[in-house]
Amino acid sequence: MRKIQIMEHISLDGVIQAPGGPKEDPGYPYGGWAAPHEDPEGGEAIVAAHGDDFDLLLGRRVYDIWSGFWPNAPKSPMADAINGATKYVATHRPESLRWGPAEGLGPDIIAGVRRIKAMDGPQLIVWGSSTLTPVLLEHELADEILLLVFPVLLGTGKRIFSDGTPPRELALVATKAVSSGVIISTYRPNGPLRTGTMGE
Repeated sequence: MRKIQIMEHISLDGVIQAPGGPKEDPGYPYGGWAAPHEDPEGGEAIVAAHGDDFDLLLGRRVYDIWSGFWPNAPKSPMADAINGATKYVATHRPESLRWGPAEGLGPDIIAGVRRIKAMDGPQLIVWGSSTLTPVLLEHELADEILLLVFPVLLGTGKRIFSDGTPPRELALVATKAVSSGVIISTYRPNGPLRTGTMGE
């Protein structure tokens, strides 16, 4: 059984849309909101979280954005690892997956994810995808969530946790703040949501 780890750049108000640059989503007015807060320590934490071996589980939009960047990125261990990883992609057009190795998840996304999760292999990393991530959470397929919370408020944009996200509890595994103000926290699913009354 392979572990699925979700990683997200997220604003204080929950937005994950176009953190890396304006070209990620030309219609979004705040593209690139994470870039001014880049931090070497944060970069090291991201690299460490990927581990030595991983494959990628991506929505089609993230796959298309990354396929335009990573094959041309400066050579580095991370670039080599991402380019060499198998990309499992939620797409209706698997024949157009030219940045490989890659394969589509099939017409039933959940069945496809369960199939690759059950295979032998390295952990599966999910980056971005405001569509795929909630589905993984709804069907309890994510084993870990790493959030890089940036000290910005955006007010509008696609959110990782939207209306309809199933109520759940998460256990905090690790957290650290870096000098740019980004807080990096790792969570694991921790069962159904509990409720109560404060002070009792």
